[in-house]
Parts: sequence; structure tokens; C-alpha cells
Amino acid sequence: MISGEIISAWLYVLLTLCIFSFLYKDNPFYKAAEHLFVGVSAGYVAVLSFWQQVQPNLFGRLWPSRVDVDDGSILTSIWYAIYEIFNFISTGFGVLDRSIFPEGGIKGFEEIRIIYMIPFILGIFMLLRLVPKLGWLARWAIAYIVGMAAGLRFYGYLNSDVLIQIRASTIDFTAGWGSIINALILFIGTMCGLIYFFYSTEHKGVVGRLSKIGIYFLMIKFGASFGFAVMGRIALLIGTTNHLIDYSTVEYNYSTPIILIFIIICLTIWSFMEKKDGDNIESTV
Repeated sequence: MISGEIISAWLYVLLTLCIFSFLYKDNPFYKAAEHLFVGVSAGYVAVLSFWQQVQPNLFGRLWPSRVDVDDGSILTSIWYAIYEIFNFISTGFGVLDRSIFPEGGIKGFEEIRIIYMIPFILGIFMLLRLVPKLGWLARWAIAYIVGMAAGLRFYGYLNSDVLIQIRASTIDFTAGWGSIINALILFIGTMCGLIYFFYSTEHKGVVGRLSKIGIYFLMIKFGASFGFAVMGRIALLIGTTNHLIDYSTVEYNYSTPIILIFIIICLTIWSFMEKKDGDNIESTV
């Protein structure tokens, strides 16, 4: 009997082996799995970001629950009339049941924040990138995002990286000998690494020797990081291999060997056809 678990297992095996087929060479199976992964990931992130960020934090501040903010003024009535128009459009002109703009406003905030019209307009400018004649308006939104991100990230990196790095490089001579030696090594490595990236002075003599020591520290760091990354990938590979082995049993209708044989046969046929097409092009030339 075919169940949802079996279908999921077959899809898992198919997509996994399609990705592994890149070990042979770039082929249609790998491209299909890659495009599917990128498309599904992009769609999932877009939908998740909209419903968790844009809808409650942007539209919820522009049009909070009308019960909390309705003061009976004509401006409020006009403002929520615009909201009702958006509600009507988002339901497919009354066809769909669910709407981005629920009846009576969006719960979560207790006052209208008109200032949020600025990110709303900038977001529309970003979408205008799809319109060639109006694509230049997206530059305003991009400039705002880059400027704000640069300022906020600079402050964050200054506190989390620079200042903490300076504190970590200091030597506490009141600690034990082991801590003092470790702090000395960290201090020497940090200073030599900075000297390596100091290009205002030619790397000769003492500066050259210190910069070479900095290279050794950098290579140790890069090697350790690469080794740690490889260990993580190996762990993922072992887990994936165990899943493939589990799905090769009769309980899952021998999904792994069947799909593996199918992919090998298809790749063999594809390789012969590709080689034949290449020979035909060479003979034509």
C-alpha cells in the first residue's frame, strides 16, 4: 500500500541521488534538483517573511484593529476605506475567503503609525524593479537599505567584534601561567595578523618577519575553520547515507536501489546522446 511516508521516502531518495549525480558531472538530474531546491526555498522564505514580518509589522501598524483606534473622524474613515479596498483586491475581488487584510484591521497594535508609509512606499519601489521604465526607482530603496544596514551593522560589529577582540587580546598577568601563555599567543597572533594586512610599509626586515608569522597564524585559523566545516559536512553525509540505506528495504519498496538504477541508466543514455551530438557538430565543422 502506498502511503504518504513511502511517497516522502521516494522523493527524498530521488532528490538526494539527483544531487549526488553531480559527482559524475553536471547533468539534467542535478539541474532539476538544484532549481527545485532554490525555487522552493525562495518561495518558502518569501511567504514566511511576508506573514511573519510584513503583514503584522507593516500593515498592522498602518491599519491596526479599528476597534482600538476609531475616533469617529472623517480621516480615520477614509483611511480604513482604503484598507477595505485592499481587502477586496486581496480576496480576488470577493472570490477568496482568506485575505491579507482581515476585516476590521490587523490586531497587534493600538495606534496608527503613518510614518510606516515610508517603508511601504520603498517596498513598492523595490517591486518596480520588474518594470524596466520604472526600475530606477528601486535605487532609492536599495540606497536606503544599504545605508541603514551599514550604519546598524557597523555599530553591531564594533561592539561584538572589535571591542570584544580588543578585550580578548589583553593579558591578565594576575591569572595562572596557562592563561597568561594562551593570552600571549593570542596577542602575538593578533598583532602579527594585523601587520600582515598593513600595506603602508614594505614587508622587509622586522616587519616582513612579523607578517610571515601572521601568515602562519592565518593559515592555522583557516585550516581549523575548514576542518570544522568538513567535519560538519561529513556528519551530514553520514546521516544522509543512513537514510538512503534505511529506504532501501522492502518497507519502502526498495526505493534507493530502484531510483539509483534508473538514474544510472538515464545518465548513460544521456551521455551517449551528448557524445553523439558533439561528434555531429565536429563533423559538420
